[in-house]
Amino acid sequence: MLLLGISVPARGDKLSFDEQMEIERGLTAEFATAKVGLPHSKKALVIHSDGTYDQGAWTRAMQDNGPAARLGDEIQITRVQIESNKILLEINGGTRSGHWYDHVQVGMGGSTTPVHTNQNGQAANGSHLALVFPGPVPSLKSAEIRRMLSPIMDFEKHTASEQYMDKLPEPIKKAIKEQHAIEGMDRDQVLLALGKPRNKSRQTNADGDELEDWIYGEPPGKMIFVTFNEGKVVKISESYANVGGMTSPPLPPPR
Repeated sequence: MLLLGISVPARGDKLSFDEQMEIERGLTAEFATAKVGLPHSKKALVIHSDGTYDQGAWTRAMQDNGPAARLGDEIQITRVQIESNKILLEINGGTRSGHWYDHVQVGMGGSTTPVHTNQNGQAANGSHLALVFPGPVPSLKSAEIRRMLSPIMDFEKHTASEQYMDKLPEPIKKAIKEQHAIEGMDRDQVLLALGKPRNKSRQTNADGDELEDWIYGEPPGKMIFVTFNEGKVVKISESYANVGGMTSPPLPPPR
């Protein structure tokens, strides 16, 4: 049993009808990020209201049935059902068959893919969770349930770029926040730091290396040239076009 020491309010009062409605509205269709591997399981995986769950049972379910979500995957609560001493949560469509979206595909040029897939591009394979209380489900709100589920899922909203930023080396992360390029960045990181370039150009140097310049700024004014070699920044240079007697011609319009 995994112990996480989350305190639960001691309450004797029962869940009211209005609170049931608030929980269902507050959790249904809610997205979260998996903090542990979530097994595919028709039988509801139990997590207790104090944040503990049987890690061994979850591991066996993962081995027997495979994953519904891996660490870091985005998951969605697709159904909420409240019973006497538990709250049942359907994850990623659960294991029910016959979803209308299971048969919907989209595509272009003769190539199609299922609409309902996980972030690895595989067909969705859901699961079920049971948040179990020591007695009847007490008076509480959806925010408290999110806290109870925090050992296994993160409800904080992060954009893809924020998640990507969290994994970057500190110097690159700092440069992106300060909105300037540094050597060693790749193209995606330069885009996060400076945005789309006004223009691009290619050239081959004396050593036969093919270089690509991304050009920022407009004359008259400061121009920034970010030079890539094999997808990495190898040089950043600045100049001032049409300022102080310089006669650099204007750049062509952005492409």
